[in-house]
Amino acid sequence: MRRLEGKSALVTGAARGIGLAFARAYAAEGALVAIGDIDVARAEASAAAIGAGAYAVRLDVTDQGSIDRAMGQVEAQAGGLDILVNNAGVFDMAPIVEITRESYRRVFDINVAGTLFTLQAGAKSMIARGRGGKIINMASQAGRRGEPLVAVYCASKAAIISLTQSAGLNLIRHGINVNAISPGVVEGEHWDGVDALFARYENRPLGEKKRLVGEEVPFGRMGTAEDLVGMAVFLASADSDYVVAQTYNVDGGNWMS
Repeated sequence: MRRLEGKSALVTGAARGIGLAFARAYAAEGALVAIGDIDVARAEASAAAIGAGAYAVRLDVTDQGSIDRAMGQVEAQAGGLDILVNNAGVFDMAPIVEITRESYRRVFDINVAGTLFTLQAGAKSMIARGRGGKIINMASQAGRRGEPLVAVYCASKAAIISLTQSAGLNLIRHGINVNAISPGVVEGEHWDGVDALFARYENRPLGEKKRLVGEEVPFGRMGTAEDLVGMAVFLASADSDYVVAQTYNVDGGNWMS
């Protein structure tokens, strides 16, 4: 039997990358998946590619009205919400003396406030329905440590680890498990942008930082979105019913905790 048969899921930032890989996996496991994304045209294309197990929802995690409307659409189309993945996020970097308030606000508004208030809306929906649920936040190895050029992003992901702990302890009494996944370096569009920023600030050729970080992973290469899918399905399934407020490293051995 498929592990998510009959479940309803919402994945934010799911029109591409890691979120899309999760959505595909959830649909394959039997869930009806809402592809939540600010780029609704791409979300619709991604949902169409998955097929009957997916549909698109416009979702801007910086806009409470958008969050509430998306949750309402999930309730109307799927009868309620069982699984929420807070995947939407952005990256920026700069030396400490060059960090701007604009960059700080954008990163924290999407990565932290966006996760918190989407989590809150999802939890309210789950509590009202009375069937419990699973909430999965996306942290990062960057949240486990500081990095010289990545202070704001690192701080935002550290906040996600802390938020996961607090929300997990608060919501388990409603039968809602809150946990997180902490990826390492993951191949894809995201890391192409990260590499370009490192090229700028460390005076490197394009592609060099990406090659170096891949070589440094104990597993021997950068991760892929598919490397994270097994943990995402586990945390969404009944197999994780006794797992509460944890953040799991899925990073090829980069961080041990």
